[in-house]
This record gives sequence, structure tokens and C-alpha cells, in this order.
Amino acid sequence: MKIMKKIYSLLIALSLVLVSSCDLDLQQDPNNVAPETASLNLVLNRIQIDFATFFNQTGDTGMRLTRMLNQGSNIYEQTHAPVTQNARWTNAYANILNNIKFLVPLAEEANFRRHAGMARVMQAYTLMTLVDQFDDVPWSEALDPGTTLSPNLDEGSAVYAVALATLQAAREDFAASSIGTPQDLFYNGTWANWVRLINALELKYHLNRKLVDPSGSAAAINALIAANNFIQPGQEFVFRFGTNLTDPDSRHPRFASQYQPGGGGDYQSTWFMWRMTEEKSVPDPRARFYFYRQVIVNPTDADQLRCLGEIAPGHYLAGGWPFCLPGTRGYWGRDHLNAEGIPPDGEGRTAWGVYPAGGRFDNNAGAAVSPTAGAGGQGVHPIMLPSFVDFMIAEAIQTMDGVSGDAKAYLDAGIQKSMNYVRAQSVATTQAGVINTFQPLADYNEQVEDYLEVVDREWSQANADDRMDIIGREYWLALFGNGNESYNLYRRTGKPGNMQPGLLENFGTFPRSMFYPNNHVVTNNNARQKSESRTERVFWDTNPEGNSWVY
Repeated sequence: MKIMKKIYSLLIALSLVLVSSCDLDLQQDPNNVAPETASLNLVLNRIQIDFATFFNQTGDTGMRLTRMLNQGSNIYEQTHAPVTQNARWTNAYANILNNIKFLVPLAEEANFRRHAGMARVMQAYTLMTLVDQFDDVPWSEALDPGTTLSPNLDEGSAVYAVALATLQAAREDFAASSIGTPQDLFYNGTWANWVRLINALELKYHLNRKLVDPSGSAAAINALIAANNFIQPGQEFVFRFGTNLTDPDSRHPRFASQYQPGGGGDYQSTWFMWRMTEEKSVPDPRARFYFYRQVIVNPTDADQLRCLGEIAPGHYLAGGWPFCLPGTRGYWGRDHLNAEGIPPDGEGRTAWGVYPAGGRFDNNAGAAVSPTAGAGGQGVHPIMLPSFVDFMIAEAIQTMDGVSGDAKAYLDAGIQKSMNYVRAQSVATTQAGVINTFQPLADYNEQVEDYLEVVDREWSQANADDRMDIIGREYWLALFGNGNESYNLYRRTGKPGNMQPGLLENFGTFPRSMFYPNNHVVTNNNARQKSESRTERVFWDTNPEGNSWVY
């Protein structure tokens, strides 16, 4: 806690001298700190904090579109308006990328190569994520206000290539000698873990590009698998939060928004909770870590949960999708594309649990949330985990010609690593006593074994496409808290399939990319808004158009 409070205090001090332009296209700010007076440690700390915020901003989109969280609005055409993209775009360009451009040459000159390496990894991730959401984005002219205040768009494929080159430059930084010791909020100075992370991000890069460069991507993935130098358990790339309520609030943002007097915050997804608690013959052992039920029996008051008084839509009944509530055990969320008003249900709806948001472990307490409940917000942003690597390799083996290996072995490893990490991260908080009392490790491991047996039976009876659906489903379930990778997975593979549709029979077209932000379009003379983000796909998404592929 003291470390997090110190970091945030340093950032507050830095903000007094390092003022980034709020304009998307980065006009020169005369208040920016000068190179000769800059503290590279403070600049890097600011980058790390802004990077965590960027992950949360962009990941929210993917979580809602892929049914991890409720997606409001009745139809897709009403979601993700240009103005809703402003904050993430400004954070990416005016904060993260601008500050990295400022830091890297100074770090190289001072031989602070670790600073440069960390910054470059975050730059590469940011660039890839911008492309994953918008496709073509400004880059070559974006950070040079002396040349142009209205940067043109670069092709998404070109910006992706810049991201790969940036990862390779970061690899060189970590291999070089360095005299600087940055405050590493992710790996605490274990530089070999940053190299392993680079390999994981390169795997992601090549997997996303598998449809536009099948042979090249397969060769690169095979080389990465052969080298086998990916992040392993204990080397998770996560941003860790504290428990301070004020001065400043260092809690996980999902906890801070929901664990309030009177509750509130996010609506969990009926579909996601159903798939974890009801779909299989055994419940998912992670469910009590992901979700905290403020009530442990289903509500009966239609004024609080209006769908209780409604009949399931005809297309729900025909498709066999759960409607309103999954099961009878109090998992209280909302169906996909439910835009109804907010009733007084803040102390009833299912909340974020101890993982990843630092909330309460669900031990059937059935008590309301509060600002100091559970782990007090001591959660994580799961940006890249070892389990994700296994699922990506399983997908590559299952779907790509020329990538060899045992997809089922990687699937099993991914599930096991996810199960282990969710519990390990949770018992590292103040919820350890509650968890160990209610669900001792031996009992949890037995539940994991039962779960793996169910997946094994499914796999043995499945054809090739169904096996990819199993891989996609299990990756999606393990991604809870990470919407960036779930959005990519869904567009890349169409998996998991048979997703819960919108409540309206005609709920619009699934967005394959985002509209450009309003602040970019308004302030940039060379900007053009997309005519229709629902059909304009990012460069690596060559799958069929429309709801025949994803919906």
C-alpha cells in the first residue's frame, strides 16, 4: 500500500510539470517539462499509470461486446458513439505515446536502457490496440506538431509493423547494459520477464495476422513455440491496485465504481454467468472468485428486475438462450443489449468478485457491498497471462496450416493455469481466510479436476470446428477482466459461437471496429469519419461480413 501511495504521490507531483495536450493531435504544449529538467523515473511512472488506464478504457468495449459484461443500448448502432472514444484516444496519443517519444531518446542518451525497453513494450501494445479497435490510425505524423497539426492516417498494417519493430527494439534494450533502475510496477525489475512478455506479445501479433499472412504467421509462431520462452506462472503481466480510498484512490476502478454505499456499478452478463454456473454438468470453480452475489436467491420483485414480469423473446425461446436470470441461485445481471432504465437494484445485482477487481469472495454471505468490503479493491488488470499464451497456441495449432503441436495439451494447460492463477491472486489478498475456510485448496483442486474431465469428454466427441469452439470458449472464460483479447478472439475466430443475441429480434450489426473519436474528427482537418464502423473491419479481419460471422 505504501508503495502504491508513493507512486501516486509522485505522479501528482509530476502532473504539475508534465502537462500533456488534451488535443488529440498533440499541439506543442509550452508547459511540458524540458528535457534538461526531466526525471525519467517520474515520466516512466506516469506512462505506466496511463497505460493501465488505457487497458481499462479499451478493454471495457471488448468485455461488453463479447458478453462478459452487459452491453447497454437496444441495438449495436446505438453503442460506441464517437464521443465515447475520446478519452482513450487522448490518453493514447497525448499521454502514453507522447511521453514515450519524450522519454526514449533521453533514456538512450543516458544509457537508461531499461526505461526505454519498458516504454517501448507499452508503446507496442498501445499501437496494436489502437489498430485492433480503429484500423487505420495516425502515427508517422501524429507526434510531430512542428510538421503538421492534422496528421494523416497510416494504414493499420503499417502501424502493426511498427509495433513489431518496437517490440524487437525493446528486446535489444533489455539485452544491453544499463545504468538506470526504473520503478517497474509490473515485474519489479525482473528484466527477463519483460523479454518473455515480448515473446507473448509477438505471438499475439502473428496470431492476429494469420488470415492476411498465413505462411509468415505460421513460421513465426512455430519459431516462438520452439524457443519456448514465454511468461510462466508467477510472471503474469498485470497492473496491481491498492486499497487507498483517498489521497489518492488506488483501488481497482471496477471495485471503486461498484463497492459503494447502495451498490450499483456494472451489470454482469447473464450469458457469461450462465456459461460459468449452469452450462456444464459442473460449475466453473472460478465463478465464486469472478462474481459476488449480494443476494443468494433469485429476486421476485419485478420492480427491481423488470424481466421477471416478461416472457422471453421468441428468438430466445427458439434458440434456447437463458433469459433474465441464469438458474435459481441469485446471479443477477442483464441480458445482452438490454437498455432499460435503472431501477433501485444496486444492493441486489451481482457484483465484481475478488478476481480481478479486488472485491468479495462469494461464500454465500449474501451481504451488500461497501467501500471497504472484501479485498478493498486490491485487484489486478490481467493484461497478458501465461494461460492466454497456451490458449493462443492451441488456437494456432487448431486453425493454422503448418503450426504443429498438441492443441488439447495446450488447452488443458491454459485452463489449469487460469484456475491456479485466479485462486492464487485472490488468496494473496485479505480474502485469504474467507477463501481457505469456505473452499480449501484440496477441494478447489478437486473441482478443477472435475471441470477438466468435462472438457475432455467434450473434446473427444467434437469435430474440428467444435474443438475450436471449445478452445475459444475456455479462452473467453479465462479472459474475464480483459476485453481487448476477447474482442480480438471473437472477430478472429467467431468463437465462442452461439452467443446470446440482443433482446430485440433485429438488434443491428455487430461492430467490427470503432468509429473514430469525436475529438479527432473535429480537430483534425485531414480526418474522416467512418461511414459505418459495423461493417468496416480492421486489416487483419478478413472473415465474412455481418452477423453471419459474429453477432
